[in-house]
Amino acid sequence: MAAYLIVQATVTDWSRFKDYTDLVPQLIEQFGGEYVVMDGSPEWIEGDSCPGSVVISKWSSKEAAKAFWHSSAYQQAIGLRAGTGDFNIMLVDGLK
Repeated sequence: MAAYLIVQATVTDWSRFKDYTDLVPQLIEQFGGEYVVMDGSPEWIEGDSCPGSVVISKWSSKEAAKAFWHSSAYQQAIGLRAGTGDFNIMLVDGLK
C-alpha cells in the first residue's frame, strides 16, 4: 500500500534552508520516493493557521518511507534544516 510523507513548513531562513533543499530531492529519489505536491503558497480553506509550504512525497509503503527517514544520509540532511523554520511532518497510508 502506498504511503505519503506530508510536510507542513514555515521556513524562516531560506538562505540556510537551501542547503537542505539542494540535497534532499536526490535522497528521496535514491530511496524510491517521488514528490507529488510542492506548494509554496497553499490555499487555506478552513482552520486556524496555514503553513507557508506543503510538500508531499509518495512511497511504496510506510516501511520504504521510514527506511529513507531513518537512513544515515537523511539524518545528516536533517541537521541542515535545523533552525531554519517550523516543520510538521506526518506519514500516512494511502488508500491503494
